[in-house]
Amino acid sequence: MAALRLLPFLLVVAAVLAVFLLGVPHELTWSALAARQAALTAVTEAHPAASLLLYATVYALTVTLSIPAGTLLSVSGGLLFGTLPGAVAATLGATLGACGLFLAVRLALHPVLARRAAPLLDRIRPGLERDGFSYLLAVRLIPAFPFWLVNIACALVGMRLLPYAAATLLGIFPAAVIFATLGAGLAGVLASGAQPDVDVIFSPRILAPLAGLAVLALLPVLWRRFRKGSHA
Repeated sequence: MAALRLLPFLLVVAAVLAVFLLGVPHELTWSALAARQAALTAVTEAHPAASLLLYATVYALTVTLSIPAGTLLSVSGGLLFGTLPGAVAATLGATLGACGLFLAVRLALHPVLARRAAPLLDRIRPGLERDGFSYLLAVRLIPAFPFWLVNIACALVGMRLLPYAAATLLGIFPAAVIFATLGAGLAGVLASGAQPDVDVIFSPRILAPLAGLAVLALLPVLWRRFRKGSHA
């Protein structure tokens, strides 16, 4: 039984090793995207629905395997499909991939952690069940936290799948729209051989609204604590 629980996680680890040994991450670069831009655009124009589905699938696999290509893929979605379709496909793909990694880690490793750190988990579980959605939504809204690390951490502490998936879906969509909007205007930049400045998303004018949304996500938590303190 224990071996069956480990199987999904071991498959993810084996796939990650295979991907890196084959040098796949080295192909996920701006220069590679620029070189294939014309061909990719032709395919997406000829088969838009199939291309969008394939894009979301590739995004999901990339997230499940924790390959550091989220920014490139998000921008590519806008470049190939336009802002809204690209953002929606990137959000769905990233959410499915995050859920895949979450389930693999939770199935394999959470039981071990639960046995060894039961007192700690018992203390944080009530707060996690009550406020986990708000906390994760706030974290997802600000694209400064390592996506793969948050996925694993949520699985290890025993967060429930439904609030995890919902917070991920809602939380990453605003940044996905920003990246897709950036990608929608990059055709000429990539064709000229230049590398896009994706760090713009970390500028104050972009981060400030996202941080504001993160604060709004935490309002239910802050309100409950205020009420608890006022009745103490």
